[in-house]
Amino acid sequence: MSNFSSRDFTSLNMQVAAVAVDYTDGFRVEPHHHEAAQLVYAIEGVVVVETSSGRWVIPPSRGVWLQAGVEHSLRMRGATRVRSLFVDPQVIEGLPEGNCVIDISPLLRELILAATEVEAPYRKDSRDGRLMRLLLDELCALPVLPFYLPWPDDERIARVCHSLSSQPQNKDTADHWASQLAMGSKTFHRRFQASTGITFGRWRQLLRLLTSLESLAQGMPVLEVALQHGYDSQSAYAAAFKRQFGVPPSAYYRAD
Repeated sequence: MSNFSSRDFTSLNMQVAAVAVDYTDGFRVEPHHHEAAQLVYAIEGVVVVETSSGRWVIPPSRGVWLQAGVEHSLRMRGATRVRSLFVDPQVIEGLPEGNCVIDISPLLRELILAATEVEAPYRKDSRDGRLMRLLLDELCALPVLPFYLPWPDDERIARVCHSLSSQPQNKDTADHWASQLAMGSKTFHRRFQASTGITFGRWRQLLRLLTSLESLAQGMPVLEVALQHGYDSQSAYAAAFKRQFGVPPSAYYRAD
């Protein structure tokens, strides 16, 4: 839908619309928001979606659902082809209730690709309108996936998370970080979980696994990815990866 921008959504009185944009490696879309809910989906490459409350890493076959009004930025890893949906959140019951990653079924993928060819505005009782209605029905039927990295609202804990994000292979213990922040170990653990919703160990594991998706998308060998993300061996990384995502890293980008 080359003649459509997200700002046109309300004025055109549409329930759902689709946009196709291709980006180069490393391209960044600065923080912004939309009046409509948005599904960000990359048919090629990896998109990192960041908000004030957390980060999502989305490879092909997954998409990030963002509630209307949520400020977010996008960062591309590899040449990335993004296909976005903008949805009136009041149009149908059963849409995702929060910001999340959803599985993109083969049917939804084809519906999204077809939707990007629909010219705006369209009539609800037309072929295009019925296609969009089926797309909405499919959006309501997909599972939420564990691709979310919560971001702390505690500024001191956030400093630790920023440091770990820049060096996911860092193996400093929680006691080390507690010392850096001049607080006791128990206090550090308590404040970390209070500000992120999960433990320090679980957060660091999620960080390593999610950031490793970006390296895998660029074709880096699995062993090198494992070592650069804090794992002592390829087998240890593969086991953690499969527990989190359901498939080994070597098969991940072939999984539908």
